Amino acid sequence: MKLTKGLEQAICILAMLSTQDKQIPLTSHALNDRLKGTSHSYIRKIIRKLVVGGLATSIPGSNGGFTLAKRPEKINLLEIVEALEGKIITYPNSGMINQVFSDISKKAINGEKILMKTFEEADKHYTEFLKQQTVDQLIWSTIGNSELPVMDWNKR
Repeated sequence: MKLTKGLEQAICILAMLSTQDKQIPLTSHALNDRLKGTSHSYIRKIIRKLVVGGLATSIPGSNGGFTLAKRPEKINLLEIVEALEGKIITYPNSGMINQVFSDISKKAINGEKILMKTFEEADKHYTEFLKQQTVDQLIWSTIGNSELPVMDWNKR
């Protein structure tokens, strides 16, 4: 499973929203300035997924922009991954095992079940780990401080 570059951009957006002055929405102009090399339409798609996923809020109007939908300590990496990429399923069973080993179908069906169960267990561990990692923890680890700074990214 390979995650898209949109995930990294979404994490950057959420880090900006986490440190943005809560009274001032982060503008799409500020996002475009910071996410250089990313098209405006792609940034809109990412932010839309974050809004639909319940991680960001869109505020319309001339003084509008984006804010966090919940506190950074309540947003975990699993939510971000699922908002951008969908549910984590690392083994997409296409029925190949049964096709290749159709002449010994009982064993093939058993092999398919074992392989699916193995990947489901791996997915479970992966999702549990991502659930434990929150946006505020990532920022704290990065800046070496247990308090999130407050900024206005619109003016930087």
